[in-house]
Amino acid sequence: MRTDEVSWFSDGERISGLWRTPDEGDGPYRVVVQGPGWMGLKDAKLYVRYHQALTDAGFAVLVFDYRGFGDSEGDPELLSPARQLADLRSAVTYAEARPDVLPDSIGVFGSGGTGGGNAVLLAAVDPRVRAAVSQLPVADGGDWLHRMRSEYQWLDFLAELDADRRERTLHGVGKLVNPREEIMVPTSERRATSVKSDVDGRVPKQVRLAAAEEIIAYRPAEAAATLDTPLLVIGVENDATTPTDHAERIYEAARGPKELIMQRHTSHYAAYDKYWTATTPRIVAWFEQYLRPADVVVRSSRPGGHPAVVEVKA
Repeated sequence: MRTDEVSWFSDGERISGLWRTPDEGDGPYRVVVQGPGWMGLKDAKLYVRYHQALTDAGFAVLVFDYRGFGDSEGDPELLSPARQLADLRSAVTYAEARPDVLPDSIGVFGSGGTGGGNAVLLAAVDPRVRAAVSQLPVADGGDWLHRMRSEYQWLDFLAELDADRRERTLHGVGKLVNPREEIMVPTSERRATSVKSDVDGRVPKQVRLAAAEEIIAYRPAEAAATLDTPLLVIGVENDATTPTDHAERIYEAARGPKELIMQRHTSHYAAYDKYWTATTPRIVAWFEQYLRPADVVVRSSRPGGHPAVVEVKA
């Protein structure tokens, strides 16, 4: 696998990415775009073997740091799913503009919390995305944050958000918090795992508490209900970090071709290793099936019926 550093702009701020391609050949490539998971960075070792499997199958992979994270420009105190979605759309535009890319063969892969949720959101709003894989996703940000807390802690948290909103309105400055401790509440497994230890020290240590309001309004499950794009969802049974029913809700809501993989007898972070050899070939196969350029597009309609569109692949 070859890796090149690349960059482009999202709303005027430079995005730093990695362009990964097979060892041999110069394309044109089918492309999988990836934005990192919750508090992740593009060069995390966790992602490398997924990218290796995809490039071994002939795909290119474009992974990048969201604005404010890693090597990308932007305010590191501003954690915003809406901005991340805009960054993902800019990545699709960058990939589409490359001369070595098949522009009608672009997919998205997202893994871990908002990483998985963002893949669904991108596929729902951007028709250039022809296939999506969402691994361990958040389906409803409010439910996600609520279930990390007891009821009294949740009510205290909502009161803290109300107070911060008033402070921002009256004085123009809100509270800064640790996103891993005061927005997300880590499980004991998260505190113990070394899965992201190579990048943990380089992500923002403080973000605006106002980010929590946007996360509470975060709704990939609602986006999935509008989604005709082929969607593969991967969950973990009895997941304490991103609840199992979030993956199930996204799968049930999606309207197009879809598949759900549920990993059993493991946990959120352990699953990356335990079932990597079982899930990764299915991820590659999903993109192999649905990321193919269409040489012929056939539109048809019958009286009283709905128009149908069939793409004849190469």
